[in-house]
Amino acid sequence: MILPIVAYGDVVLKKKAAPIVENYPDLEALINNMFETMYGAFGVGLAAPQVGLAIRLFVVDTTPFSEDEDYSKEEQLQLKGFKRVFINAEIIEEIGDEWAFNEGCLSIPDVREDVFRKPTITIKYQDENFNIHTETFNGLIARVIQHEYDHIEGILFTDKLSSFKKRIIKGRLANIAKGNISVDYRMRFPLLKKRR
Repeated sequence: MILPIVAYGDVVLKKKAAPIVENYPDLEALINNMFETMYGAFGVGLAAPQVGLAIRLFVVDTTPFSEDEDYSKEEQLQLKGFKRVFINAEIIEEIGDEWAFNEGCLSIPDVREDVFRKPTITIKYQDENFNIHTETFNGLIARVIQHEYDHIEGILFTDKLSSFKKRIIKGRLANIAKGNISVDYRMRFPLLKKRR
């Protein structure tokens, strides 16, 4: 089932998400719905706060990036079929020299900006079966994970921009919150005036 994606301006996107336990109700259905919602919006990652749930869960599938000719064959191979569920994730370490990449977000449609992040992360998380993993990722996979991880920490990519950039996009963000934007996937806008 495709869920509505929560738009910029909703308080759930600014909350630090709560851990979840193994008997979380209908977790398998929620995970399936999140993947379906993400694919329906042509995303490569989706966090639970983006569907209105302040819980520490996000899903990632970097396969769409594997078609990009800008990446080496090795990178394309890594990106193809990298599909994971991250529950109760905790980034343990971020290392290396920060690099810029043009990021977007399903909750902030039509806004893309360069964001600086470290290239290598070590993250501890549970999978959909609550098995614990500690893994190191780098490059684009690390970046997608960092972006989604930020969501469960109540951080948006726009929070990482310079105050100058924030001023430039302020009006666009306000329009997104009010629903004054055309999107081709289901969204929930926090400041949309209810039509009588």
